[in-house]
Amino acid sequence: MLKRMYRYLRALIFGTLDKLENPEIILDEAVREMKENQVKNRERAVQAITQKNNLQAMVDREEKVARDLEAKATLALQQGNRELARTLLREKGTRDSSLAQLKASLAKAEETVESIKTAIRREDETIRVKTAEALRLKTALKQSQIQIEINKALEGFNFEDTTQSFGRAQERIQSMRSEADARAEIASTSVNARLASLDDAQVDMEAEKALQDLEAKLGMSNAPVAATTPAVSTASQESDIDRQLRELEQKLNQQ
Repeated sequence: MLKRMYRYLRALIFGTLDKLENPEIILDEAVREMKENQVKNRERAVQAITQKNNLQAMVDREEKVARDLEAKATLALQQGNRELARTLLREKGTRDSSLAQLKASLAKAEETVESIKTAIRREDETIRVKTAEALRLKTALKQSQIQIEINKALEGFNFEDTTQSFGRAQERIQSMRSEADARAEIASTSVNARLASLDDAQVDMEAEKALQDLEAKLGMSNAPVAATTPAVSTASQESDIDRQLRELEQKLNQQ
């Protein structure tokens, strides 16, 4: 807890608190702390087992001493040295009292060691589960970050309604098409008018020729024709008419 508070205070000083609040960093820190505690707990378990083994060694040694004292007391009694046998048995009694205390301590140590072993196994299982959970949470975090980036990218897209723009473009194209049709119609009308004018000129020429033929039959070749001669639109047409008139006059004079 003190280390965590120190890290938070240090982060505040250096302006990295936001970085420490990163879920991935928090998960890594939690897993690291669990593994550090695991190492410490295993060290405590080693020390407890070592103490238990030391007690076991002391019990074994005291039991051996007690057995040796009893054997010596038996031998002294067999040799008739009752006083030595009593002294040895008195020392054995003292050893037995100490041995009883050692055995009680050994029993408690063995019970503690078994509890520690059970705790170590549970801690190993907990760390395994928590490590797997941290991996799952980090994967979910990555997916969330990717989704956030995708959403940010989508927010940058422009999906404005362009219906009005398309409508204006369509109207403009239709207007230009109508204008082109109108110009084509005007051009066609002008061409038709010129063709009609040419047709009228041709009709006038044929009528004039028929009139001249009639005048020739009636002997009226000297009749003025300027007043009835229709105006011709082009100089080439007028020259043709004059030529035809001269040819007709020559034919009449020859008759």
